[in-house]
Amino acid sequence: MKKNVGTVDGLIRVILAIVTIFLFYNKILTDSLFMIIAVILLLTSLTGFCPLYSLLGLKTKHEAPKEPARS
Repeated sequence: MKKNVGTVDGLIRVILAIVTIFLFYNKILTDSLFMIIAVILLLTSLTGFCPLYSLLGLKTKHEAPKEPARS
């Protein structure tokens, strides 16, 4: 699995997951689907890989430029 989730994207996912979990445990959100979404957000952030991004051909992780070969 090639990483396709960037640092900023991962941070946003973690923040959204924490907010969702907080709202769920304070009974503001009551559907358990929100907890599933929060877990998915956390997992994709921690692993750096989002299967949906792969299907759509997206990536927010930018690779460092390669240094030119020295002679």
